[in-house]
Amino acid sequence: MKKISVVIPLLNEEGSLPELMKAIAGVMDERSFNYEVLFVDDGSTDSSYTVCSRLYNEFPGKVRVIRFSRNYGKSAALSAGMKKAVGDIIVTMDADLQDDPALIPEMVEKIEEGWDVVSGWKKKRFDPLFTKNIPSKFFNVTTSLLSGLKLHDFNCGFKAYRASAAKSLEIYGERHRYLPVLAYWNGYKVTEMIVPHHKRKYGKTKFGMNRFLNGFFDLLTLLFLRKYLANPLHFFGILGIVFGITGSAILGYFGIQWIIHQEMHIRPLVLLSMGSIIMGIQFFSIGLIGEMITNTQRKNIYTIRDELE
Repeated sequence: MKKISVVIPLLNEEGSLPELMKAIAGVMDERSFNYEVLFVDDGSTDSSYTVCSRLYNEFPGKVRVIRFSRNYGKSAALSAGMKKAVGDIIVTMDADLQDDPALIPEMVEKIEEGWDVVSGWKKKRFDPLFTKNIPSKFFNVTTSLLSGLKLHDFNCGFKAYRASAAKSLEIYGERHRYLPVLAYWNGYKVTEMIVPHHKRKYGKTKFGMNRFLNGFFDLLTLLFLRKYLANPLHFFGILGIVFGITGSAILGYFGIQWIIHQEMHIRPLVLLSMGSIIMGIQFFSIGLIGEMITNTQRKNIYTIRDELE
């Protein structure tokens, strides 16, 4: 029987943890699943770790606990949990009871159907309209258009992964928002399913409006790295050529004027053209240096999906 690892990043969620663990255990035991639950305490300042320790003793062999020395963020917590998980299927969910463990079996079934990643879609949300719902819709539409992966809800923490897909992901910074995108770019099959969204019972949300701006910058970074990480000269070289040709053309025009009229006044456009040529040389040089770095530190740029030995 396949083993299921449930990875739960948490920050100051002492009130919800016992109820969440009881709900997960109820669902898993009802289906006779072989499972483990990994709580990743992301530097909580309340008694969350004490509660996790109590659950570790209360559910022997089923609960594992990772505790960070300080708050590193959700991406770091997910990365640590996925690396430590030993299950064939890895389910991630939030610790605030807004995700319903009753949907885990359905997610597992979709993985067994052949999907590699099943992403939750909170179609009906109980979040503030202007601070979370509307920005989330804009964020999801933008991400779908730019990434090529059509999903309704990228930021839902309730997801299921085939272990090979989860462990292929490099998760750091704020990449947790784009895990389905990263898996899709790695060649894995991604789908979504509607999941209920419950109102928060304990504590308060840890996310503010700045997460959407940060998320947009992270998306631009991922798009750039995906296309130009292996060949930075393809990006910087084009910029160098554009600036160089533009500056040279303008400077050439004024050179012809000087030959014809035997005089030339220093104009702002002349200075700009010279600056454009210098910028073109700099961009091209940056691209060459980037190529040298990537070639001396090159790593595998492929992902192995299956292997028979």
